[in-house]
Amino acid sequence: MSIPTELQYTSEHEWVRVEGDIAVVGITQYAADALGDIVYLDLPAVGKTISSGAVVGEAESTKSVGELFAPVSGEVVEANKAVSDSPELVNSDPYGAGWLFSVRVSSLGDLISADAYAALIAE
Repeated sequence: MSIPTELQYTSEHEWVRVEGDIAVVGITQYAADALGDIVYLDLPAVGKTISSGAVVGEAESTKSVGELFAPVSGEVVEANKAVSDSPELVNSDPYGAGWLFSVRVSSLGDLISADAYAALIAE
């Protein structure tokens, strides 16, 4: 499984790409594989203020429901309409078209490197 090194990760299996004061958030391939075929996403609303570590949504698959955690604190500035319309994008392209939402960051949460994330999921 490929783990992009340019991203940061959480122990709850979210990834973060920080671009200036905006963080783009998604779930990792590991999480997508563990969930199975994703059929529905409940994403945070644009304008909502979120706090790092808080539950901000859900990913529902054919076999379970997983909570989505905020990896950063700030204001949600965009929710990916493409994954709302086609949740399977999260399974097929979790680091690309399957991103979930973006946040104007007020503070970063406890993020880890790709190497640390690889070690975490190897346990």
